[in-house]
Amino acid sequence: MFRKLFGMGPQADLKAIKAQGATILDVRTTGEFAQGHIKGAVNIPLDQLPNKLNKLPKDKPVIACCLSGGRSGSALSLLKANGFDAYNGGGWSALNRELNG
Repeated sequence: MFRKLFGMGPQADLKAIKAQGATILDVRTTGEFAQGHIKGAVNIPLDQLPNKLNKLPKDKPVIACCLSGGRSGSALSLLKANGFDAYNGGGWSALNRELNG
């Protein structure tokens, strides 16, 4: 239910999607991002995302993450509404373990 509520739906193979060249988008604040993040992730805080969509490539998937999955769920809706192939990676630390573990 939590996955469906936050736009994660059926579990996607995020490791395979990352291997296809996906962008990891961290939508936490810059302060949160500075305290730890996935190597190579792009940080665009959720409140700035509507004005910075042009910073993301539209020809590759985007995996959004945050602290727990709530903000990345909101980012997912915005990304999909703007034509991105997007996935909710949930919390950044769990996603980091999934991608690099």
